[in-house]
Amino acid sequence: MPRTLPDPPPKPYWLYLLECEDGVYYAGIALDVEQRFFRHVFGLGARFTRARPPVRVLAAREYPTKGDALRAEARLKALPRARKLAFFDVAA
Repeated sequence: MPRTLPDPPPKPYWLYLLECEDGVYYAGIALDVEQRFFRHVFGLGARFTRARPPVRVLAAREYPTKGDALRAEARLKALPRARKLAFFDVAA
């Protein structure tokens, strides 16, 4: 009987926070933050970042599943701007 290899572990998702041209923040999730950042820069990302191109990635945090990343994104988006960066220092 042929051996089968185990499935590779699922790729983690990342929650990221961008600073856009006009100083506003944008949060999202992605499998590859760098690739997603450049998609935003070149106008291939969200409508929000097409109108306000990002200038840099402020923070990113890894999550084991897409669901975990989406829940963290919802928590992040509910925070006032002044607490968004701190979220990445204390979020589990």
